[in-house]
Amino acid sequence: MKITDVKMEKFFIEMTEPFKVAFTEVTHSVSLLIKVETDEGVCGYGEAAPFAPVTGETVDGCAQVLSMFRTGLIGMNPLDIEKIHVMMDGLVHGNGSAKCAVDIALHDIMGKVMGQPLYRVLGGYQSQVQNDLTIGIAQPEKMAETAVDYVKNKGYGILKIKAGINVEEDLRALNLIRQAVGPKVRLRVDANQGYTVSQAIYAIEGMKKVGVEAVEQCLPDWDMDGAAELKSKVSGIQLMLDESIHTVKDAARACRMGAADCFNIKLMKCGGLYRGGQICTLAENFGITCMVGCMMETKIAITAGLSLVASRKNITEADCDSFLYYKDADNGMPGGFTREGDQFKLSEEPGLGLQISF
Repeated sequence: MKITDVKMEKFFIEMTEPFKVAFTEVTHSVSLLIKVETDEGVCGYGEAAPFAPVTGETVDGCAQVLSMFRTGLIGMNPLDIEKIHVMMDGLVHGNGSAKCAVDIALHDIMGKVMGQPLYRVLGGYQSQVQNDLTIGIAQPEKMAETAVDYVKNKGYGILKIKAGINVEEDLRALNLIRQAVGPKVRLRVDANQGYTVSQAIYAIEGMKKVGVEAVEQCLPDWDMDGAAELKSKVSGIQLMLDESIHTVKDAARACRMGAADCFNIKLMKCGGLYRGGQICTLAENFGITCMVGCMMETKIAITAGLSLVASRKNITEADCDSFLYYKDADNGMPGGFTREGDQFKLSEEPGLGLQISF
C-alpha cells in the first residue's frame, strides 16, 4: 500500500458563546482537515487544530508545513507510522498540530485495513469512557448556574473549572459551584498558567476545602522547577501538567524532577496518537497517570482523543469536550461515538468510524 495524495481543507467552527480561560478568550476556531489517499482505495482523515498561545502554530502555517509533509508522504506506506514520524521530525521541529493531522489519518487507515475500531488498534482496554465538561471563567454566580445545568440537565458527574486570573474570585466560584452541585460531583481546576508558586499554594488550600481533586497547570509552562517545588510542598490534591508537556522529552524531564502526579496529553501538542501513547507509557513507568484533553477540535480529533483514552489503562481521565460548545456538535461528521450523559461509547466501525464527505 502506498500513499498517493494528501488533500487539505479549512473547517470553520462556530461556537455558541465565547469561552474564557486565564490567558485568552475564544469566540471561534478554524481547523485544517486532511485526507490521505492510497493506491488501494483506503483513505484516512486527520485534523490540525492549532492554538497559537499553546502550540505556537496557525492554520496557514500548518498548511505550509503539511505541504512539506505531502512531498515526503507520497510513495510511503501509511502503515509505517514510526518511519513517517521520523520523516516529519526531520523536516521540521515542533509543529505538533500539523504532525497530528498526518498521524490521525494514518491510524484511521490502519483501523480500516485491520477492520477494527481505533480504540482497539491502540490497545483496546475498554470501549466506554467517562468524559468531563469544562466551565469557562465568568462571574462566579454564572459559573455556578452553568455547573447546575451541566450536572442536572446534561448528566455530567465531573466538572473542570477554569481559573487563574484572580485567586479570590476562583475560590469564590468554587465554593458557589460546590454548594450548587452537592458533594458527589467530582471537581478539578485548570489554572492555565495563571498562578505563581505562592499563589498556587494559597489557592490549593482553599480548593481542598471544597473537595477539588486535581489542579492543572498552576504555573507558566516553562517553570518546571516551580512545578517540582509546588509538588514538594502540596499534599492531598493531584497536580497536573498540561502546557508544560508537549513532547516525550518534556514528559521525561517532568518525571525525573517529580513535577506532577498526572499529565494532560493533547494530540495537538505532542504530534498525535503515536507520540501520545509514548508519553502514556513513560508516565506509567514513573507512577504518573494521564488524561487526554483537547483544543477546539472537530469530531475527527475528538474521536481520536477519546479512542486513546479508551485504549490505555493508565489514561484514567477524559477531557475531550470542546465539541459540545459548538453550534453543530457533530460538525457534519456523524459517527465516532455515542454519548449518554457523561458516558461516551466508541464506535465499533473500523478506524475513526466517522462519516465524512471530503
